[in-house]
Amino acid sequence: MNTPKDLRYSAEHEWVKVEGEKVRVGITDFAQSELGDIVFVELPEVGDEITLDQPFGSVESVKTVSELYAPVSGKVVEINEELNDSPEFVNESPYEKAWMITVELTDSSEVEKLMTPEQYEEMIKE
Repeated sequence: MNTPKDLRYSAEHEWVKVEGEKVRVGITDFAQSELGDIVFVELPEVGDEITLDQPFGSVESVKTVSELYAPVSGKVVEINEELNDSPEFVNESPYEKAWMITVELTDSSEVEKLMTPEQYEEMIKE
């Protein structure tokens, strides 16, 4: 299981990469492996506001549809358009090619409340 050390993690299996005043968000390697083959990704629009712990989109696999939960609050400033045509990137490259959205934070302290890689690895072991 790949858990990059430079990211923070939510209990809902989203990862967050801090990039200045913005964060990039996607789902973890663990989450994609549990879901199976991803066939569709639904994301918000640029300009939408997302709220901590509230759904902001979904991923559909051959097995199920899962909601994506916002690990932070803020304004969506970029979405990964490539996932429209290549949802399989979520399975192939969850941390590089399959980032989902970039968010301009409303409260940067929310990032500090997310799990460290070590805490996330402990959680998924249980």
